[in-house]
Amino acid sequence: MSIKTELHWSKPKGMLPNSRFPLLVHRNAVPGGGEDAVMTRLRENNWLNNWRYPGIYTYPHFHSTTHECLGCARGWMEVEFFGVGGVKLRVEAGDIVVLPAGVSHCMTGKSDDIQMVGGYPDGRDWDNVQEANLTEESRRTVAKRIMMLPIPARDPATGLPMIEWIDAPSSVDADLNDYRDGLGEG
Repeated sequence: MSIKTELHWSKPKGMLPNSRFPLLVHRNAVPGGGEDAVMTRLRENNWLNNWRYPGIYTYPHFHSTTHECLGCARGWMEVEFFGVGGVKLRVEAGDIVVLPAGVSHCMTGKSDDIQMVGGYPDGRDWDNVQEANLTEESRRTVAKRIMMLPIPARDPATGLPMIEWIDAPSSVDADLNDYRDGLGEG
């Protein structure tokens, strides 16, 4: 299996918490995609409470009760991460994206045949938080909830321990250059 993993870093932005953990994009995690094949991979690695949907929501949102994975089963979609004006990535059949809780995401474009499959570590329940609905008090509440979430035991794409999250800096304000140098990235 030839999986190429991209790491994308974020920091809090406005009322969005984003995450100290990197967003992981596993390219070609399930070669050729396919709903059953992607769903099987997620379930094998204990990412449950699964869903199938033609894309994802078309408004920015994040989850505070769980991390999430998005597996592209068919077609492609463009997603904007980390809030309006954030990073835009194209996800194609066979790719699996691992979103830390707190990371804003929104579908901004798609193919006519897009089909996504998703799941949550240990089948956790998810919520739907939108920045426009947050007050300072509710922002603090979701931030505390996110900080209490455990790192999943296994990556949904590889089945391996999530070293990129285990070894992540303890704060979004940490100097990521030190961390990247330790990974051989520069």
